[in-house]
Amino acid sequence: QVQLVESGGGLVQPGGSLRLSCVASGSIFSINAMGWYRQAPGKERELVAGITTGGSTNYADSVKGRFTISRDNAKNTVYLHMNILKPEDTAVYYCNADIATYYGPGTYGNRNYWGQGTQVTVSS
Repeated sequence: QVQLVESGGGLVQPGGSLRLSCVASGSIFSINAMGWYRQAPGKERELVAGITTGGSTNYADSVKGRFTISRDNAKNTVYLHMNILKPEDTAVYYCNADIATYYGPGTYGNRNYWGQGTQVTVSS
């Protein structure tokens, strides 16, 4: 019913920057909280940053001061601006969103969605 499409991943040198984008499309009534998670090989998926409908944000301690999450509600898009990237930031980054999804005429229900993931590799 709703798809999250990510872009912006790639290879970057330590100290570099990337911007990830995630666009939600489909039968959307409204988008609530959105966030970015990441998962390195063999490790648990962890929350990197989250943002509420009103714009309140939270970050993992490891990325505070370096990453910024933002959203453009008109575009159904959430961004993750990543600065001063470190090798330990290397992971697959996943977009996540809580979305009120239409399932009939004027009817909807809350759903949670994941993007497919985009690889971020920080290496010299």
